[in-house]
Amino acid sequence: MPGSKSNDPPVSQETNSTGIRPGGKGRVASVVGLSLLEVIRALDLPTEVLASEDPTQTMPRRLGLSDVVDQQIRLFREQVRKKERITDQQVHDLFHLVLRRPDSEEAFLQAGELLAGDGRPSKGFRRFSRENALYALSRRQTRKLIRSLFGRHVGGFAHGPFTLEAKGHFLLDLDPGGDGCALVTGLSQGILSRNLRRQIKVAHTSCEARKQDLCRWVVSDSE
Repeated sequence: MPGSKSNDPPVSQETNSTGIRPGGKGRVASVVGLSLLEVIRALDLPTEVLASEDPTQTMPRRLGLSDVVDQQIRLFREQVRKKERITDQQVHDLFHLVLRRPDSEEAFLQAGELLAGDGRPSKGFRRFSRENALYALSRRQTRKLIRSLFGRHVGGFAHGPFTLEAKGHFLLDLDPGGDGCALVTGLSQGILSRNLRRQIKVAHTSCEARKQDLCRWVVSDSE
């Protein structure tokens, strides 16, 4: 706000070896950065490796297998252990790193599923609750987890079992092209699948980044 004063330290323009600028006030859970880099590393691993082969030496260097990414992963793990948060600038730089890849949308999807975690409602709750109650639980968990991870909400739920709608949300600032929206897709279907105990697909049926009125994520059940 013009004329307002802030006690926050200025954002540093210094970068580490991955090009991620660490300065500023942390707002985003460091597990977001950890998940993105772990997915990149997993996607870059070769599908077949001989027992005696070291892929980091015998294959052409890929970003996910580089020493700088390994170093950053270890740093993020330590930050997760300490429950530290990272800045919006760091998240922006991480998104830029992912968006350089041809499989960026798949990377964001898998990172979202990883961020959904493996927490489950009690066995009794899953056994005796009606399906609409499990959808309601999933909506609450999704809303709460997004707020916890990113320090802000992404839209709200419309009528239906699971219809998340958002307009002008912060992911569009991180990726104006819309691939980053797959992070919410993966997170949502990870939560739904564990609660309903079957594979649930979530479709990003409308994207504001792609000249549509808003972003919409809708459940598409698949046995």
